[in-house]
Amino acid sequence: MESPAGPPQIKGCVVVGPRPISANLRITSEIARHRTQNMHHASFPSYDGHLRYLLLAQSWMRMTMRLENPALFLDGQIPLAPRLKPSIRRWFHAVSFSFLALIALQAFQAEGKVRGAVHNEYPGKHWTQAAKPEDRGWSSEKLAAAKAYADSIDTAAVVIVDDGIVVSQWGATATKFNVHSIRKSFLSALYGIAVSKGEIDLSATLEQLGIDDNEPSLTPEEQKARVIDLLKARSGIYHAALYETPGMKAEKPPRGSHPPRSFWSYNNWDFNALGTIYEKQTHDSIYHAFDGQIAQRIGMEDYVPSEQEYVTGPDSIHRAYPFRMTARDMARFGLLYMRRGKWRDAQLIPAQWVRDSTTAYSVADGNARDGYSGYGYLWWIAVNGNHYPGVELPDGSFSAWGAGGHFIAVIPAWNVVIVHRVNTDDDAKKVSLQQFGELLRLILAAKKR
Repeated sequence: MESPAGPPQIKGCVVVGPRPISANLRITSEIARHRTQNMHHASFPSYDGHLRYLLLAQSWMRMTMRLENPALFLDGQIPLAPRLKPSIRRWFHAVSFSFLALIALQAFQAEGKVRGAVHNEYPGKHWTQAAKPEDRGWSSEKLAAAKAYADSIDTAAVVIVDDGIVVSQWGATATKFNVHSIRKSFLSALYGIAVSKGEIDLSATLEQLGIDDNEPSLTPEEQKARVIDLLKARSGIYHAALYETPGMKAEKPPRGSHPPRSFWSYNNWDFNALGTIYEKQTHDSIYHAFDGQIAQRIGMEDYVPSEQEYVTGPDSIHRAYPFRMTARDMARFGLLYMRRGKWRDAQLIPAQWVRDSTTAYSVADGNARDGYSGYGYLWWIAVNGNHYPGVELPDGSFSAWGAGGHFIAVIPAWNVVIVHRVNTDDDAKKVSLQQFGELLRLILAAKKR
């Protein structure tokens, strides 16, 4: 039976109002069940600490009911016990209620501390590094094995970030190397900001924007491509482009072979023309905009816009925009995206844009045997666990890739960002996708999950 005061009310975890101990037990059991069901959610750490508080409260209530009426308790009927004198029952219930309230308060204070530690760490002027990897649930021994493998290939620097804290780093993390095609993911971030301000319309066609190229200029069919088609690398425009690798040139389809939106091709014409469109529509340079809207806002230590240089040439009027950046600054950018565009209390990039740009719209790489990666808005996306050879990553993972072995791997399900650099200023230095896949496998094997 419920008390005359009516049904229980729940505010957070603290039960308010008079009721029999049976109601308290049901509430406590329900809270414990709910906590247990959510213990393995990817966004939450272990609830073991405050779950123990709840189970302790449940044990107290069971003990109390056994004292009141053990026979009826065993039968599953738990009324107010007639055996005890009313004054003693009231005293016992008051003590029980106070004890339950205290336990509930302790439980939610513990939860608050746990939740406060999740997704709340950001680097200040410099990155914070864990005193030892084990403090963040990583194995020093296994990370040493990963470093030994990295030392056997052309790795120049690695930074491993666990939920905003560096757990390990080695090599030239403060040296500015060319990021190569990671520049495209930087531009994607700027697009998200510009679109939210209404400066760029993703549905606008190249004809509407007045975008063309040198001879042979774009055909009327090619000018039907929209900004969003370029972001997805599905423009169908296979005009000569600047800053292409030999492999990109070899794989480029013939002009006119695919209409806009019908075919995915990793195509520098799209990426470079996006740079032209951005600067034309925002009246700002890519390097200056990145500095003011991202680099300074997230405290990049080493980025200097005046050190960046465009690439021009006779093949196209659309310039390439390579960046030179350090591994430790790239890790900040990866953390910004892992936090869905939010840096502390500021939403720098719209969260919806981060979700949209890290969603796969095309089959981009791989083969039928190994599965396929996907491609979003200038980001590479894990699909069905496939993202790098030899290592399975959870869906929702995504990366920025640069030629020669430059990577920002973002794994939101595990709250991990990994940056890998190669000194590609030396043409002889290179880390293949397969080699980085093996290194990533070794690194992630060090994380306890």
